[in-house]
Order: sequence, then structure tokens, then C-alpha cells
Amino acid sequence: MNRLVTETHRQGETIARLSGEDEEDCTTDPSPASAGDGGPAEPEGPSSIFILALAGQAYEEELQALGTWVERLLLPVYGREITTGRPWCFEWREHPEAIARLHGLWLAWQQFTDTEAGLAGPATWHRDHLDPTWLQLRAPDGPFGACTTSPARPSHRLLAAPGAGVEVS
Repeated sequence: MNRLVTETHRQGETIARLSGEDEEDCTTDPSPASAGDGGPAEPEGPSSIFILALAGQAYEEELQALGTWVERLLLPVYGREITTGRPWCFEWREHPEAIARLHGLWLAWQQFTDTEAGLAGPATWHRDHLDPTWLQLRAPDGPFGACTTSPARPSHRLLAAPGAGVEVS
């Protein structure tokens, strides 16, 4: 539990740094033990940290934090040119598959760029997480395949989900 609390605190500091916010709100100790009751900690949050398992305000906050990371770190460093062979959608938040994949990538980034990951952590993140995720997201038949291929002419279109429009008798 203490490790999760420490990791959550560290993630809050990272988000504050990326968004340029004051870190003052992220420096308070969120651990249940600091409340002084001394009893066992009751689980207060969701049972999963994966964004698709979240709902309501928790989902919106996680999506906002993910968006900060995507727009301030991921795209400026790894975005490359948008082409038909490497599509990107500026409305990526409307693509559930993109949200899921980007969130998994972000969670891995947080883990593998932490000092506990060791010196090879960032290289492992690139090899095992960034490269395969980026290939799936930006593939011509990936979630953005029907969207823009030119930043000058942005276009957004969600592809129909499998089975959409099929009547079952």
C-alpha cells in the first residue's frame, strides 16, 4: 500500500511538472496512515489503474493527465510526420482504442522512467512499449486509419465497431 501511495505521489508531481502547475498541491501526504487513525487502510479507489476501468470524475482526471503527457512529451518527441502510412488524429480522445493504448504506454513510461527501473529502464520502455504501441496506433489500418493524413487538413472519423449495424435474428 505504501508503494502505491508513493507512486501516486510521484505521478502527481510528474503531472504537475508537465502541466506547469504549482507542485504545492502534490506535496501533501495522501497516505491513510497520515490521518492518524492507525487502523488498516480501506481501499478508497478503483480496483484497477487502467483508464478503461475508471468512470466519472476518476476517468476524466486520468484522461486529462494522459492528455498532458501525450501533448507535452509524447507527440513533441516521438510524433514524427503525419502521413497515410503513419496517420494521427488530433481528436485521439474520441478513439477508445487509442485512449487504451496511450494510457498503457503512459503507465509503462511512469514505471520504466522511475529510478527503481534501473539504468536500462528507458531503453526497455522504448523497445517493449513505445515501439510496438506506436506501430499499432499509427498503422494505416489502426484506430486513426480513417482520420487525417495532413495536419493542414485535419479530418476525424471513427470507424464502425465490429458487428455495428449487423442485425442478429
